Amino acid sequence: MKILIVEDEPVLARSISEYLSEENYLCESAGRFSEAMEKINLFQYDCIVLDLMLPDGNGLCILQELKRQQKQDGVIIISAKDALDDKIEGLRLGADDYLTKPFHLSELMARVYSIIRRKHFGSCNVIEQNEIRIDLLAKTVRVNENIVALTKKEFDLLIYFIGNKNKVISKSTLAEHLSGDLADMLDNHDFVYAHVKNLKKKMYDAGCGQYLKTVYATGYKWEK
Repeated sequence: MKILIVEDEPVLARSISEYLSEENYLCESAGRFSEAMEKINLFQYDCIVLDLMLPDGNGLCILQELKRQQKQDGVIIISAKDALDDKIEGLRLGADDYLTKPFHLSELMARVYSIIRRKHFGSCNVIEQNEIRIDLLAKTVRVNENIVALTKKEFDLLIYFIGNKNKVISKSTLAEHLSGDLADMLDNHDFVYAHVKNLKKKMYDAGCGQYLKTVYATGYKWEK
């Protein structure tokens, strides 16, 4: 799952990134309004941690742009300003939650998880599909009650596919999801093929149905 941290305080941005990265989230950062706007125009995120007070713009304008583009990125506002008007306006523009600085990183992580779970999986901690059972909190996958040992990337891919079931997902989109804005610097997306191939083999060897389909010259689709 991919997170964008829009925060102009380098120490705080780094702390958030390091904490969420330990929970297997792929984190990107933007310290300025202009940088954040560029990223949301180019990429899609599962959740955006958004500071309202930026050196070259107002975070509320980022929310307005997300709303204008009808993007579904989850948003948590973080701000030192405990002003009710800002909170109401942010929620009106589509933010999902609001935290006032200072806050505990564990609290932020819990809220990020809650938003992603609600948006992709209907607030469930456990995803079940026929013989598959995925515990999102424990980060475990079972097929026919047998544990399937997946790498962090493979687990993330599986969750991403199931969260976007019946949609064709291009290799470039998967590359971006796995590597963030570094995907543009890669010569090819062969690493996507390798991760998908390994995921397929582990799931099928465990007795999983062939839900993950290759769409010729396009990408992949998880069919339910």
